[in-house]
Formats: sequence, structure tokens, C-alpha cells
Amino acid sequence: MVTEPGKEEETVIRLARVGFENVQGYLEGGIDAWINAGEKVDMIIDIEPDELAMDMPHDNKLEVLDVRKESEYDAGHVKGATNAPLDSLRDIFNIALISSENNLYIHCAGGYRSVIAASLLKRQGYHNLRNILGGFSKMKDQKGLKIVTTEKESA
Repeated sequence: MVTEPGKEEETVIRLARVGFENVQGYLEGGIDAWINAGEKVDMIIDIEPDELAMDMPHDNKLEVLDVRKESEYDAGHVKGATNAPLDSLRDIFNIALISSENNLYIHCAGGYRSVIAASLLKRQGYHNLRNILGGFSKMKDQKGLKIVTTEKESA
């Protein structure tokens, strides 16, 4: 794993909480050491929930990817969002079910799991990714985003 120097233990704990328990080690010196070694870098674009609300009416390839657990999704989600729990994205088969042609707007509850999900998707060649800052906790109050429960959406 690559993390900020001094945050290695906290990162291992956070990863274990979301199902990633087999951490092999960490990069001493963090991302700076990676860059200084001349290794390839990429980035994940972060956006605020209001940008999602502005983009939704104008992008027919936009897909909201909710990586929270199914129970979290069922309790409330953006109408039309696809639920792909983070732990399911460890399986390449499940990743393959997500269209690489769509513009993926990824979120979780607060922002930690969505960054991991975006990294997993990047590793598999997905590039049209946006990480929604603050996750569902910020999105649920965003004007222009319709929030539904699974029960109400299927009724």
C-alpha cells in the first residue's frame, strides 16, 4: 500500500474494516518515494456533490456507482444508482459487469471506500472516474439529487 508516512497503521486498520485484510506491506516514504523512483502515477478526480447534480441531466453516459453495503444502499441512495459494494470489487468478474464506456461517479458513505473502489477500477483500465467527496453523507442533502430507498424505487 502507499500511504502518508506515519499513517501506515491507521490505513491497515481502515482497510481491514472494509474487508481488505491481507496487506503485504507499505511503501516507505509514501507517494513521494514512488514518484522519486520514476514509477508511473495516475490520479483520481474528486468532485463535490453539486457537480454530480449539475452533470446528471446532461450526460447520458453518467452512472452513479454506490460502493456502500447493500443495507446502506437499501436505506437510501441516489435514484438510478448502481450498487456495487466495495468487497464485491475484489472480484474481476464483478468489475467486468461495470461498463467502461460510462462516466462513473463513485461514492460511499463518507469517501474512504470510494477511493479504494476507484483505485481498483483504475487498475482494471477504467478511466472515466469521479470520486464524490463527502460521499452519501453530503449527497443526501444536495439539491438536485433525488434520494430514494430500494423499497420506494421499486414500487
